[in-house]
Amino acid sequence: MSRILVVEDEPAIAIGLKDDLEVEGYEVDVAEDGAVAIESATRSSYDLVLLDVMLPQKDGFSVCRELRAAGIRTPIILLTARGDESDKVRGLNLGADDYVTKPFSPRELNARIQAVLRRVPQAASLRRFGSVTVDFTRCEVSRGGNRVDVTAQEFKLLRAFLDHEGEVLSLDRLLTLVWGQDIFLTDRVIYTHVNNLRNKIEEKPSQPRHIVSLRGMGYRFDP
Repeated sequence: MSRILVVEDEPAIAIGLKDDLEVEGYEVDVAEDGAVAIESATRSSYDLVLLDVMLPQKDGFSVCRELRAAGIRTPIILLTARGDESDKVRGLNLGADDYVTKPFSPRELNARIQAVLRRVPQAASLRRFGSVTVDFTRCEVSRGGNRVDVTAQEFKLLRAFLDHEGEVLSLDRLLTLVWGQDIFLTDRVIYTHVNNLRNKIEEKPSQPRHIVSLRGMGYRFDP
């Protein structure tokens, strides 16, 4: 299920967009202004942003510029009642992926969304949870659009958790998955690696949301 952030300050339009997109099977969040949009897109991982240009205080062009400057590569479709070619060119030059002029039909918008999503590498090479994106092809981890430096063992540990999402993994199981068979490590070493990984991917490492400890059993990864 693709996650979409709708940025629209008119409540009726925002609700209409949210309802139409959820009918199509998308998971939808709504931001009512540019500042909230930037915070949401930076803190959480979305597959696409529907961004209205005419926003109070911080317009859609400014939001698009700031997101791209912050390294957020999430596809952006601009929505506006202004159909001037200069505005379209400006939006695309700022890093938007498409530009839809109001009024538009739900079918047209969904077709545009699908077209943009098809152009973006999805596949199993990318995994997202919370504000974290894991690129298995490049062996890279980013959080909120910023690169996170992880060691080889931490990356292997994260992959083990993602590959076994929702499962309870004992320390022995983690040892085999990450370090291999016939390797001896103390429990303290595994605890240290898990804690180091938490410090890099959890918003509140002391209250982990994703890598959950289960006393006497091990760990479970929750997306």
